[in-house]
Amino acid sequence: MKKLMNTLYVTSEDVFLGIEGENIIVKKDDKTLMRVPIHNVEAVVTFNYVGASPALMKKCSERVVNISFFQGDRFCGRVIGQENGNVILRKTQYRYSDNESESLIIARNMILGKVHNQRYVIERARRDYSMRLDCEKLNNASELLKQSMVYIKNCKSLEELRGYEGEAATVYFRVFDELILQNKKEFKFCGRNKRPPLDNVNALMSFVYSLLVTECAGASYSVGLDPYVGFLHRDRPGRQSLALDIMEEFRAPIADRFVLTLINKQEVNAKGFKKMENGAVIMDDAVRKIVLQKWQEGKKESVMHPFLKEKVSVGLLPYIQAMLLARYLRGDINAYPPFFKK
Repeated sequence: MKKLMNTLYVTSEDVFLGIEGENIIVKKDDKTLMRVPIHNVEAVVTFNYVGASPALMKKCSERVVNISFFQGDRFCGRVIGQENGNVILRKTQYRYSDNESESLIIARNMILGKVHNQRYVIERARRDYSMRLDCEKLNNASELLKQSMVYIKNCKSLEELRGYEGEAATVYFRVFDELILQNKKEFKFCGRNKRPPLDNVNALMSFVYSLLVTECAGASYSVGLDPYVGFLHRDRPGRQSLALDIMEEFRAPIADRFVLTLINKQEVNAKGFKKMENGAVIMDDAVRKIVLQKWQEGKKESVMHPFLKEKVSVGLLPYIQAMLLARYLRGDINAYPPFFKK
């Protein structure tokens, strides 16, 4: 089992990443702000960066420590080492991706996991806060999602699957605002929007989704899969389609619940968000640091994996699902088992 190591998040402006011996260093104006042993780091994620030295990128490539570059919540690129796995696995992945029937078998299970987990989030909130929520409204949404899963199981094409997935997302996000229990005025959710996010909740969601998709891409690489070749998400230059596929199962139970926790526990407040002239809402560095800190803490929590029947860290879930997908493509298991939160 893969050891859950640390991700180094760099959020400070005007800093430069380098390497000294076996240590990653973070420098500003020739002054070293931080020194981290590279053997304790699984990945580096940088925001508002100035740059990274070629020596650091070479060392990280040798140690299979991925470096991801973001500007705000926009993914810019990544540096990776030698690919793991063998070419036979990747060639199988490409063949399945090019075959709509094979892609549908995998994508259908992924979306079943996604909708099941959306329903779980609603049911969990209804159970925990029944006195504070419109339970009838939530129950109706839960029943609609349950019916959606029946349609998804029986769909015959990727286009049909995307239609049912979109309908389920509409049902889910229509009641998402009900799950926000604190600071309703500042964190009002009127629907999902992105590129750019237009309110505080969507700004949080977009940022957390960007963190999650980066981890799903790293998980794909770690088992020898190509994160740019997906089954539900089709090929598009620069899009990590497989990482987006794997992420679908985790959006609701990990990312969305994480955002709700931040808001409902009042760990973030509206002062840390700024509306730009184009309507986009962005977070300041203070909020971003809080989010990253809580995100790292949340990855250490344990959950029961429904297929493996054992407790694993939340941070390992993308790696486990990528591993299970690789096993299916190799023919080691009969079907790809999605992650169903319980």
